[in-house]
Amino acid sequence: MQEQRGQLVERGTGVAVWRQIEAALLRDIRERHYAAGERIPNETELAERFGCNRHTVRRALGVLEREGLLRVEQGRGTFVQEHAIAYSVGKRTRFSQNLSGQGRSGRIELLRASELPATPELAQALELAPGTPLLQLLTLGHAGAGSGGQDAAAPRAINLARHSFEAARFAGLDALLRETGSITQALQHFGVKDYTRGQTRVMAAMPDAEAARLLAQPRSRPVLLVDSVNRCSEQGRVFQHTLAQFSGDWVQLVFEP
Repeated sequence: MQEQRGQLVERGTGVAVWRQIEAALLRDIRERHYAAGERIPNETELAERFGCNRHTVRRALGVLEREGLLRVEQGRGTFVQEHAIAYSVGKRTRFSQNLSGQGRSGRIELLRASELPATPELAQALELAPGTPLLQLLTLGHAGAGSGGQDAAAPRAINLARHSFEAARFAGLDALLRETGSITQALQHFGVKDYTRGQTRVMAAMPDAEAARLLAQPRSRPVLLVDSVNRCSEQGRVFQHTLAQFSGDWVQLVFEP
């Protein structure tokens, strides 16, 4: 059992007590005060720690459970979930399918679209000539807790990605993405019925200010940087380059053969 760290809530601040408890427990989990798989104190102990009633504690715990950070085992207690989201990286990596397989909803939000000439690095990755006009999409990937009704946890941003495509071939892709919320569905309009992962590189990096803000994490906490290309199954050529930043607090990358 963890050492009591004193009362961490303040009244009269405009922030509900249960929200403060949720934030404090989330901080405990992120800072590994409670390890993955470890049982946390029960409601009575937490109520004593925060100087409130058990109902208030229960409400905070319920939110963390719906977000996949805690699990409740009847007769045993409440435990820290080993991994919030296991994101599979394999031959066919699909954002929404990855999440739906875990009972979660997934949605891609297009933040902005721009056209720019291919740098030597992007040209090499996309097998194009340097300077070729590219359509670049900045997207934010949201993971929800499924269709749990009005009590379901709100979707949470788990990755920020820059996708690059040949502009002439994929003109209008941004409008289709806004409409469908799915890159895979939008690509079907351009004859890309199926595609496979050509290459994936993963490294740890510090997020820039925009990524930290959008992923709701401090700049001092690393992200998982995933650099990848996709190939069209029918033609065999590279058509997409993606550089994605995944929140390391919420995502574990699982590589499949």
